[in-house]
Amino acid sequence: MPLQNPDAILKSLGDQPIRDAGELRARLVPELKLYLEEGRAQAEEQLLEAKDGLVCAKFLSAHMDDLVRLVHEAVVRHLYPAGSPTSGERIAVVATGGYGRGTLAPGSDVDLLFLLPYKQTAWSESVVEAMLYVLWDLKLKVGHATRSVEDCMREAAADMTIRTSLLEVRFLFGDRALFDTLVQRFDREIVATSAAEFVDAKLKERDARVTKAGASRYLVEPNVKDGKGGLRDLNTLFWIGKYVYQVKKPRELVKAGLFTPDEFKLFLRCEEFLWRVRCHMHFATGRAEERLTFDLQRIIAERIGFSPRGGLSAVERFMKAYFLIAKDVGDLTAIVCAELEARQTKKRPMLDRMFGRFRRRRGGALEGNDFVIDNNRINVSGEDVFGRDPVNLIRLFWLADKHNLAIHPDATRLATRSLKLIGQKLRRDPEANKLFLDIITSRNAPEVVLRHMNEAGVLGRFVPDFGRIVAMMQFNMYHHYTVDEHLIRSIGVLTEIEAGQLGNEHPLANQIFGTIQNRRALYVAVFLHDIAKGRPEDHSIAGAAIARKLGPRFGLTEAETNTVAWLIEHHLLMSNTAQSRDLSDPATIKSFADVVQTMERLKLLLVLTIADIKAVGPGTWTGWKGQLLRTLYHETEVLLGGGAADVARSDRIRLAQEQLRAALPDWSGEAFEAYAARHTPAYWLKTDDERRVKQAHFVRDAEKAGRTVTTSYETDHFRGVTELTILSPDHPRLLAIVTGACAAAGGNIVDAQIFTTTDGMALDTIVLSRAFDRDEDELRRAERVAKAIERALKGEVKIADLVESKRPAKPSKAFHVPPEVTIDNSLSSRQTVIEISGLDRPGLLYDLTTALGKLNLNIASAHIVTFGEKAVDVFYVTDLTGTKVTHAGRQATIRRVLLDVFKTEEAEPFHRRSA
Repeated sequence: MPLQNPDAILKSLGDQPIRDAGELRARLVPELKLYLEEGRAQAEEQLLEAKDGLVCAKFLSAHMDDLVRLVHEAVVRHLYPAGSPTSGERIAVVATGGYGRGTLAPGSDVDLLFLLPYKQTAWSESVVEAMLYVLWDLKLKVGHATRSVEDCMREAAADMTIRTSLLEVRFLFGDRALFDTLVQRFDREIVATSAAEFVDAKLKERDARVTKAGASRYLVEPNVKDGKGGLRDLNTLFWIGKYVYQVKKPRELVKAGLFTPDEFKLFLRCEEFLWRVRCHMHFATGRAEERLTFDLQRIIAERIGFSPRGGLSAVERFMKAYFLIAKDVGDLTAIVCAELEARQTKKRPMLDRMFGRFRRRRGGALEGNDFVIDNNRINVSGEDVFGRDPVNLIRLFWLADKHNLAIHPDATRLATRSLKLIGQKLRRDPEANKLFLDIITSRNAPEVVLRHMNEAGVLGRFVPDFGRIVAMMQFNMYHHYTVDEHLIRSIGVLTEIEAGQLGNEHPLANQIFGTIQNRRALYVAVFLHDIAKGRPEDHSIAGAAIARKLGPRFGLTEAETNTVAWLIEHHLLMSNTAQSRDLSDPATIKSFADVVQTMERLKLLLVLTIADIKAVGPGTWTGWKGQLLRTLYHETEVLLGGGAADVARSDRIRLAQEQLRAALPDWSGEAFEAYAARHTPAYWLKTDDERRVKQAHFVRDAEKAGRTVTTSYETDHFRGVTELTILSPDHPRLLAIVTGACAAAGGNIVDAQIFTTTDGMALDTIVLSRAFDRDEDELRRAERVAKAIERALKGEVKIADLVESKRPAKPSKAFHVPPEVTIDNSLSSRQTVIEISGLDRPGLLYDLTTALGKLNLNIASAHIVTFGEKAVDVFYVTDLTGTKVTHAGRQATIRRVLLDVFKTEEAEPFHRRSA
């Protein structure tokens, strides 16, 4: 599609001067809008065909150059002609910032400097103002400044942002001599005298920016511009290189000795890919969108041309490519930081920086002669260290862990360049595997060392199965990190537990860790538990098979290998059982204990489960999950220790009643007997002592006050939950009304216990996850939810309308979770267990409980789990007669009705779990 000629647009204004600014804009802006739209359309077409992000960004920049030049020409030709300009009427229009680099994304700001020789004159002020009005009418985001050369020098000296902006000035048009003066004075007066200050400021700025955008480069919704491993990191490297080495073009950094030719090719490859992603994001959204959200990832993967392959979806393959690029940017950052440090300690520039520094060792040797301590970090003694003995590729990291020393970037760099030395021979080498096992099971900092091994590329080469999951994302909202980063973080959590840290979060795990006998097996199992992600088969079963292969190679005994394989195969068992089963049901505990079999396995599984959940990402570990896991552990411990889960139910009921009677000394015998008779055996067996006492007072106070519908609430900071207790006349849709009221009031239900007294009253406990850290704030929210429930139960509001008002107007198509309904009569001795999984949405729990009510099912308990966008809701139910649902036709009807709940709004988005 041919573009409009800028000269033709200018000629279309006519030869007769237009002296009215409004008229000029009215005639010029429509033509320029068309010019802009045609240019962007051509840029997008080129991007889709040529698949080169830099070409696209440079085209858009050049197109903007022509537009700005055209606006200036129109203004000075028609509004403010300067026939013979005085010295004060000279002006240079200069591109700065990202635009100054000659690259522009479709939604980027256009940064302009209007450069003057002295202070602003009436003519220059009028020209600049008229130009800006045209650019603003075009809806362009214009960053602008009008300064003299002297102003620029003064402000650059005082402000690091302005200094950075001036570092990348590019002449557009106007007075060239004025621009040259600016560049010369800036290089001479600012750059030449402040390199150390600039570098320090830019690296601190980068740390702050990365912290704000997300401190890991493996966050699954990365910021392409400002995130770690993003475009701004590459910009920072060039700014620093340009400032310190005083080069003008990125390729000059090779001649300056900062990068090798191969490293500079990597720099260009990273830059092109990130620009390609960013331009696609701007085109796809029609705005300057910098965060690669789940919604966008599918779209961008398709636009770039990724397709499914090898068990990975198109979007997962695209994001793996993205994270590998982000890792490469991290490697380049380490190279630049190492060279800057060398320049600080050595005042002269080094061209042969890499091997030259091998000859300048200081600090003495470590074990053997292959490694030295260089500036308090481990370095190699020569460039042949790895070639001479490939085991040194593992020994480097082993020494770093053993001596608690950082690894010199030059040593890491040489290791990365020596990866071809890691083949089958080294993988089978007993010493290399012994060193590696020492690293995994170290009591020092295995997480840090493993991450260094991974970033150097050594880990994925030495353990090829690990290499398959490097930079692999899981396309869901539950996991915050890539699979490799999750596994490495899991090791970090395990180390914290063993060291006794954060005991307030998981006291039981810290308490039992010292009694664990299979420590090595536990560390290896945690390191490998998700190693088979991204394969067509079940990752737990495939992971166990990988463990059986790797265990002997690492040097584990047969028993240890079997333990590792068992832990990986069942690494989700404890979490799933604790969160989605009724832990007061003896059948639950017996079924779990039958799989676990020994106390040692129970301990190992508890600690692995905690490490796995905590390493998923911030906020995934809660006190409530901890409480559920502890309950499951203690109940199973009784059974594995020779106790019985369902022994003497009548004795347990009698004991519970006696304990409650002792806690209510002011109650008369007659009053207590009448109260106790109202509760069914399930109540006495499933509630704890403290709750029974509180509920006895709650029920009595309500009756004294004549309230048939009432609520109470309290918060538990340690468990991370708020409990609501509800007393109301029972009816089939009671739980649906409660869940609907919670949805409307923003309550996030995680558990529900439902009891019906013999006189027809419902006494339900609803457990909500906390929304606020401060108890005062949380209690205010609990009061709001409780009042909403009371109003709904009294019929003061129509609950269906309230829930409907909370549903999002616009469905999201980022995720597809196939709905599934499982009906099982073997998991409980008295109830049928219905497990429902599917795409979460606001009000889903209300829709499900409403459907169960219409099916004439009594809900005895509900257990709610959310894994990002996936909801797993489990209900323990009976028919109205109190029996299990066993008829095949009845089960088929239940399954069909529940699946229909997902059909109408299957693509609704997940924001946060609200019932």
